[in-house]
Amino acid sequence: MSADLAVRPEACSTLTGAVHSWDLSTGVDGPGTRFVLFTAGCPLACAYCHNPDTQSMRGGTRHTADEMLARVARYRRFIAASGGGFTISGGEPLLQPAFTTAMLAGGKELGLHTALDTSGALGDRAGDALLDATDLVLLDVKAIDPAIYEDLTRFDLSPTLRFADRLATRGQRVWVRFVLVPGWNDAPEHLERHAAYVASLGNVERVDVLGYHRLGREKYARLGLVDRLEGVDAASPEQVQAAREVFAAAGLYAP
Repeated sequence: MSADLAVRPEACSTLTGAVHSWDLSTGVDGPGTRFVLFTAGCPLACAYCHNPDTQSMRGGTRHTADEMLARVARYRRFIAASGGGFTISGGEPLLQPAFTTAMLAGGKELGLHTALDTSGALGDRAGDALLDATDLVLLDVKAIDPAIYEDLTRFDLSPTLRFADRLATRGQRVWVRFVLVPGWNDAPEHLERHAAYVASLGNVERVDVLGYHRLGREKYARLGLVDRLEGVDAASPEQVQAAREVFAAAGLYAP
């Protein structure tokens, strides 16, 4: 675990982060209507990423934490009335742990529910101050088999599992996300193993099974990137429902 990344409130006026974009969303980035800040930069190269333009920090614009918190504050009453809050996503927000800590702590100071949307791949960079300021972790566990995970992401699975275990030890509230990619991570034995692991953590409140889709694939050609899932069909509603039933059979809430 990294050293605690406490950020003094007065430092927020000069502390900057690489921001890709921001938006308001309902129902997909945590409970209620939420202000979602998308940071730029990610160490993973997920085959199914529908926003590959967020993978490089060069694609972001520098903003201070104060600037972004002022923007969040404009929507504070609206999102609080819906039972919503503030979510920091990416890219991968833990690539910028000091900025992410400041944003989450600032969200708490605004009286908002806070959520961290992460792959967990850089979980070792999350200090206790960051997690203390986080009400909910949206943890994207992309595969439970190390070889499949590396094939999908070009990264090692072990940091994500280490982070998940740390969150379980802390009793941190977690929603797990899982993108179902036909022919890659949808084998019944893989799903059953994945569900068993998630259920064993004891702190996972729900599992969101998301079907792979081809929206945004045109970005790959525009960015000069290879589409490694060229020819792979989108996950059908029936395939997604079957996967949800596997997680539900393990005692998990999988709406």
